[in-house]
Amino acid sequence: MSRVGSKEIMIPDTVKVNMQDGIFMAEGPMGKLESPLNEDIEINIEENIIKMKPKSENKSLLPFWGLQRNIVNNIIVGVSEGFSKKLEMNGVGYRATLKGKVLELMLGFSHPINYDIPEDISVSVDKQNNIEIKGPNKQLVGQTAAEIRSFRGPEPYKGKGIKYADEYINRKEGKKK
Repeated sequence: MSRVGSKEIMIPDTVKVNMQDGIFMAEGPMGKLESPLNEDIEINIEENIIKMKPKSENKSLLPFWGLQRNIVNNIIVGVSEGFSKKLEMNGVGYRATLKGKVLELMLGFSHPINYDIPEDISVSVDKQNNIEIKGPNKQLVGQTAAEIRSFRGPEPYKGKGIKYADEYINRKEGKKK
């Protein structure tokens, strides 16, 4: 019995859900998302509650049961509230500017780094050092944040680089004489 898969999903009033040909679709104030479903997991939509259960008692279906429930839940939360990640830049001369759908990063290299922002993702820059990434798709928000962070990850000696706002950098002691 999957603890995650057996939980019910509440559908907010602002979200419309639909299932067609094995594809789950949801539409809300933040946009529209869809995902293919596992045909071995049965989904029941009753008023504003979604319940899931496997079609057979096969033990290999239990992990997919919980996975499918979390995917559907993330779609509903994404189209109703959205997801966000915050990044912080630390370092002398490190700054970010937004130019249309391009994020320009100055990270101590001899050239600026231009990052094209994917569709359905909105990026805002605060005080030139704080970047906030928002969107309805949890995977795309996390992937965008990870790509931006990968340009200059935080280093452990001085703490320079791009890090998540809630990330703690373990600082190392430098060489001793």
